[in-house]
Amino acid sequence: MVLIPNSEAPQFTAQAVINGEFKDVSLSDYKGKYVILFFYPNDFTFVCPTEIIAFSDAVEQFTSRKTAVLGCSCDSTFSHLQWIKQARNDGGLGSLNIPLISDFTKSIARSYQILDEATGSPFRGLYLIDPNQKIRCMMINDNPVGRSVEEALRLVDALQFTDIHGEVCPINWHKGDATIKPSVDASKEFFQKEYN
Repeated sequence: MVLIPNSEAPQFTAQAVINGEFKDVSLSDYKGKYVILFFYPNDFTFVCPTEIIAFSDAVEQFTSRKTAVLGCSCDSTFSHLQWIKQARNDGGLGSLNIPLISDFTKSIARSYQILDEATGSPFRGLYLIDPNQKIRCMMINDNPVGRSVEEALRLVDALQFTDIHGEVCPINWHKGDATIKPSVDASKEFFQKEYN
């Protein structure tokens, strides 16, 4: 089955590094919350620490939106732990506020259709999963280009707004901006204001 928006998120249980310890994490632990699940290619690389640190440092912004953040690669928990112990100014991660999942068997990356079989590493995939554990957004970057935490937060805000209010969010929408009532007649209220 090809994953598309509104697909059931593939379930998993795996070991992660959380607060310097090895603990099991299951996607089902987060049922009832939104989840940002992001994959990155490898530990001890160059773009990856910038992303992981940025998501970790923004954890309170996600938490205030009832959203958990989980990072995942196919490296071992031992590799994750050593990278966390390495100082940020030396290319390490330093202390993290998010779980770093080990998909050592590559089963999670395969189930999310993000594994580059040629290299054995996942691409830079980000999945926004809703409280019913359905995938609502998928973004995949080629490995040389990092993602945007601000865009991930914007997507959480937008999907939460549409889930609550039933209105839809136009291009570049941010919390507090005008939305569109999704019917031919009612939508004209937005279009007449926007394009006059």
